[in-house]
Amino acid sequence: MWDITLYNVLFTINNIVLIVIGIPFLMQFVFMFLFWLPKKKFPKSEKKNRVCVLIPAHNEEDVIFDTVKRLLDLQTYPKEMFDVYVVAHNCNDKTAELARKAGAKVFELNDPDPKHHIAAYALKFGYEQILATGIDYDFSIRFDADNHANDEFIDLMNDAYNAGVELARPYESALNMTQNKFTKACGLYYTFDSRFSSRVRERLHLDAHVNGPGSMVKFQIIKDIGGYDTTSITEDTEFCFKRLLEKHRAHFVEDAVVYEDLPSTFKDTYSRNKRIASGNVRLLAKYTPKFLWKFLTTFNFSYIEQLLTYFFNVICVILCTWIPAFYIYDVAYLWGKGAFTDAQATALGIHAAGLYNQLILVGSILLVLFLLAGIGQGVLLVLLDYKKLGATKRRQLLDGALLFPAFTVVYCITMCLGAFSKPVWNKVNRNKKAQTTYVEPSTAEEAQPESRASEGK
Repeated sequence: MWDITLYNVLFTINNIVLIVIGIPFLMQFVFMFLFWLPKKKFPKSEKKNRVCVLIPAHNEEDVIFDTVKRLLDLQTYPKEMFDVYVVAHNCNDKTAELARKAGAKVFELNDPDPKHHIAAYALKFGYEQILATGIDYDFSIRFDADNHANDEFIDLMNDAYNAGVELARPYESALNMTQNKFTKACGLYYTFDSRFSSRVRERLHLDAHVNGPGSMVKFQIIKDIGGYDTTSITEDTEFCFKRLLEKHRAHFVEDAVVYEDLPSTFKDTYSRNKRIASGNVRLLAKYTPKFLWKFLTTFNFSYIEQLLTYFFNVICVILCTWIPAFYIYDVAYLWGKGAFTDAQATALGIHAAGLYNQLILVGSILLVLFLLAGIGQGVLLVLLDYKKLGATKRRQLLDGALLFPAFTVVYCITMCLGAFSKPVWNKVNRNKKAQTTYVEPSTAEEAQPESRASEGK
């Protein structure tokens, strides 16, 4: 009968889908099980290079002064060896004024084209202006307007640069990790890539995923390409993709830690993931053929690993659409046919297990994912890195670990919605309770504000 034929075809397609989405999940399990690998440390260097810090900002008067002031006052790197630049992009607040007051060199960009109201154009404009100064910088670091960094951040990036590193990412942590249960689960999810994935990549000589705040790039690369050559929504990821295709290597500097303000509600998470999902899906479509060809011609597994990781954006769409739709259909069809057992299904010509066995199998898989990939992963992260995550005791974050699977569902849904959206660079809703106001220190003790006391340095 046609309905049985249709069911068998859809069941086969579903098995193929499960295999496709299972490969990236398997890779994440491997990263987690290799947590015991030691972190990479770059040798301490006495040579101090010339550094520029670039911060794109759109209506960030709430945080920009604090961010710039902390960099200039708290970094252990020689003050005369680095400059902080802020691009005030289409701001109608005091972002430019406060950035200058804090000590930054400010470029103001007023671009009426709504298509250019994304961070990429601020970075592009900023690098054009920096190149025009003629200052011979050695490497550049990009921060966001709300970022804090550990005091040795530039020093550690300098060590990596002097060891031959051209592109690097830091360990990404949270300013507001302990704000509420949502931020705890959110922070643990986002930190996975730093503590597990990035460390394993570095130890196995795979390229790091250089994107987001705190990313470092050799300035000669900026010179060679004439500034910043990406203008997509996820310009940071595309910049890394382009450099990898040019055979530049990307590394992970684990002791350099950047702290950012994490979403504390579903709405905030959706706003953040709109940019990530929408941009990354487009990048996958554009760069998958190029990365596959590079892998086939170089046998560098980094190209495949990058694709598999970013394929999670597509997996989120599949998990929110195909998977629930198929299994609702599966249960309804087998129930209607009375195919509860394997023997009953076979007798009807259905090339699949009976309803009971399918439910047992799916339930077992979900249980394993819930306990191992969910709670187990969160608990392991808390046990290993609770200090870097802003806690003084492990028990402060354990409830976040228990909620880790729930946040994974939230993340998946928001990424799916984001994949079909068109995000813009709006003013970010800051978590006021997580923000602190920097006060210029008069003593060594005052130089460590309360928000940084738990960084576990």
